[in-house]
Amino acid sequence: MFDFSTLGAFIAVVIGLFLIPGPAVLLTATRTVQGGRRAGVIAGIGLATGDLIHTIFAAVGLSAILMTSALAFNIVKFAGAAYLIYLGIRALLEKPSDPKLPKVAPVSSLNTYGQAILTEVLNPKTALFFLAFLPQFVHPEQGASVLQFLFLGLLFVLLGVMYTTLIAFCIRPLGRLVKRISWLGRFSGKIVGTIYLVLGLKVAFQSR
Repeated sequence: MFDFSTLGAFIAVVIGLFLIPGPAVLLTATRTVQGGRRAGVIAGIGLATGDLIHTIFAAVGLSAILMTSALAFNIVKFAGAAYLIYLGIRALLEKPSDPKLPKVAPVSSLNTYGQAILTEVLNPKTALFFLAFLPQFVHPEQGASVLQFLFLGLLFVLLGVMYTTLIAFCIRPLGRLVKRISWLGRFSGKIVGTIYLVLGLKVAFQSR
C-alpha cells in the first residue's frame, strides 16, 4: 500500500511534530504531575481516542470526495498544503514563549479519559490538521484511499500513545533535561515551522 519512502517520511514528520511541546503534551504532563503515571497514561489514551475519531471522519469524508471527483480531492489536498504552509510561517514568526503546565483540577480516571477525548475532538485546530496532514501522504494509485487514511491515522494514534506514555513515565527526568537544553524552547517554533513548510511545499512541488 505504501512505499518505504512515503511511510518513512510520514513517521519522521509525526515524530518531529511530537517533539515540539503542544496542548496534548502539556495535558499529559499535567495529569501525570497531579495523579501519577497512571493518570498520565490514561490522558494520553484519551487524546489518542480523540485522534482516532478525527481519523475516521477524515478518512470517510475525504475518501468520499475522492470518489466523487479527483479534481475536488486535489483541491482539498492543495488547500491542506496551503494550511500547513500558513502554520509554518506563523510558527516561524511567532515569538518564543516558556510553555507552562495548564491548571486543571484533579479528577477520576474515567473523567480524565473523557476530558482528554473531548479536549482533542472539540479542538478545531486538530480537525483542520488531520484534514490537511493525512491527504499529503495518500496516493489513490496505490490502493483504496479510505484504507490508506485509516492506516496512516492508526499509525499516528499508535505513535501518539507511545509518546504520551513515555512522557508519563519520564516526566521528571524530561523536566530536568528541558531545563538544561533551554535553547529548545527558543527554537521550537522555528523547528515546527520548518516541518510544516517543508511538508506543504513538498506537496505543491510534487503536484506540478
